[in-house]
Amino acid sequence: MSAAIRLLKPISYYVEKYGSPDWAFNKLFLLMEKQHNRGQDGAGIGCIKLNMPLGEPYVFRARDASANAITNIFSTQQRHLRRMRDEGTIRGLDAETYKKHFNFGGEVLMGHLLYGASGTAYDEGTCHPYMRRTNWTTRTLMLQGDMGITNLPELHQKLISRGQHPVFGTDIQTLLEEVGYYLDEAHTDIYRSLRDQNVDGQEIPHVISAELDLYDIIAKASKDWDGGYTLMGAVGNGDFFCLRDPNGIRHCHYILTDEYLAVASERVPLMSVMEVEEEDVKSLPAGNMIVVKSDGQVTIKEYTTPGKLTPCCFEDVYTSRGNDPVIYRERKALGSNLTEQVVASLDGNFSKAAITFIPNTAEVSYYGLLEGLRAYRRNKVTEAMIKAYKEGTMSEELINELILRRWPRAEKIAHKDIKLRTFISEESSRKQLAAMVYDLTYGAVSSDEVLVAIDDSIVRGTTLKMSLLRLLARSKARKIVIASSAPQVRYPDCYGIDMSEMGKFIAFQAAITLLKKRGMYTHIINVYEECKRQLTLPAAERTNPVKKIYEPFTEDEITEEVSRMVTPDNSPCAIQVIYQSLDGLHEAIEGECGDWYFSGDYPTPGGYTTVNKAFIEWFESRDKREYSL
Repeated sequence: MSAAIRLLKPISYYVEKYGSPDWAFNKLFLLMEKQHNRGQDGAGIGCIKLNMPLGEPYVFRARDASANAITNIFSTQQRHLRRMRDEGTIRGLDAETYKKHFNFGGEVLMGHLLYGASGTAYDEGTCHPYMRRTNWTTRTLMLQGDMGITNLPELHQKLISRGQHPVFGTDIQTLLEEVGYYLDEAHTDIYRSLRDQNVDGQEIPHVISAELDLYDIIAKASKDWDGGYTLMGAVGNGDFFCLRDPNGIRHCHYILTDEYLAVASERVPLMSVMEVEEEDVKSLPAGNMIVVKSDGQVTIKEYTTPGKLTPCCFEDVYTSRGNDPVIYRERKALGSNLTEQVVASLDGNFSKAAITFIPNTAEVSYYGLLEGLRAYRRNKVTEAMIKAYKEGTMSEELINELILRRWPRAEKIAHKDIKLRTFISEESSRKQLAAMVYDLTYGAVSSDEVLVAIDDSIVRGTTLKMSLLRLLARSKARKIVIASSAPQVRYPDCYGIDMSEMGKFIAFQAAITLLKKRGMYTHIINVYEECKRQLTLPAAERTNPVKKIYEPFTEDEITEEVSRMVTPDNSPCAIQVIYQSLDGLHEAIEGECGDWYFSGDYPTPGGYTTVNKAFIEWFESRDKREYSL
């Protein structure tokens, strides 16, 4: 998750208006903390100061890979700030001494939360922003972003073919090298032209700063990038830029006033922290870039040709905070769209049902489901009363049965009391850790009742079987229904969400099990051979033959097999899984919807390469992340 603030006024302006030179620094902290939605792998902040005197530093960075990264970074800088004020190095609220002596007292501030795409251990060196320092402000570069680049090997080969020596690390390092290369090229061309015109050396940096065309630089650098990304960067002279991938896979929002530009991955942190209304926050269009030049001039336009808009819907379903006005409506609609299936699972007996949610991210969908169930029963009661009135059969007993019988009952059954990142733990300890995350409300459900628990998604099913269902079974319910507000996750993601290993998807496992049960193993082999053939084709011509794994079965057949597979051994009650339909997902999501993990329809060629490689690796028992090296 990224955030940035580019001030458009001198620091003294914010002292006069807001009473503090720390205004932007504090806002950056809040923007980052408001996007701290789950346990992060690290964090980093960067700063560039405009128009610093020669000989004085102008670019700064702090990174931390500990569990409390944000707090550690900002509390450390606050201590430095207090000490300098106590010593008189910074004279109270004086803007000049604040900017000169406080490392993060500049006009360009950037921050990033690292949510790793795997269970790999991360260190400070993997935290954004990344940076390349030079003795030219117009060649110094800082870069951070939210991304999943699918073709890193090809990009590395491109660097090597130029004669460069790339470090095979993270995708942000590769993009930094590529942007840096074209920045150097542009810089050199302008410099040589000015030198040949005998322009005074001290004037050359100012002219280069004015003439650097970041749109042209990024257009050239990004020409071969395949993936989903939102990048924020700054040149040492103070030029700031933020761009979104051509398909708009990753989200990016901004506020632009005459005082500042504020950018963040999520909308609501901007609304809350900058204290603005929803209509003040804009979504950066796909294939577009915001540029703020060192002189404060702001432009927003295309840096490349936009493709089909396919924003990642998993951010709406799960990863983003639910208090975003659009996401809140969408998640409620996802819950409501499960009404018919949940009613069927109850056999229409609302008086013997308790509705809950697990995990906490499913809470908004839970409210939507409750509304859907209540609306369903209200309609049924209305129909029954109208019929009784017309037939003259209305009675006190009927009224009591129709109106006074309990409506779908809401309960808080599972309580998450601590934040444990079970998905990064070793498999051997995963069961125990997951079991400790939740506590049960005992006595809230009777032995003759159905417990319906809505979940935001069911990806692997491991935690569900080994921990959550065992816990929920202790409620003594006669039946447990797990309702997923997302459809079946069938295909790997390669654009940033941690869903990449084909063999761990419970829906995929269910389809493979059904194929084997029906003696269709040759069907699996045929898909394997087709996946290998796909990789011999040009990237732009590849398709997704893994869809054929699911074709012999209906969604209900796969769901029934999933229910069987996640049922714990010796379960004391029946277990039923319910999934959102793909149509239900699209009905709930407002606007365009990137659904490749459910549908198998990828927005870029790299997605089809990923799914073919993922199936081959699974078949050959070498399951790993397909877009990594």
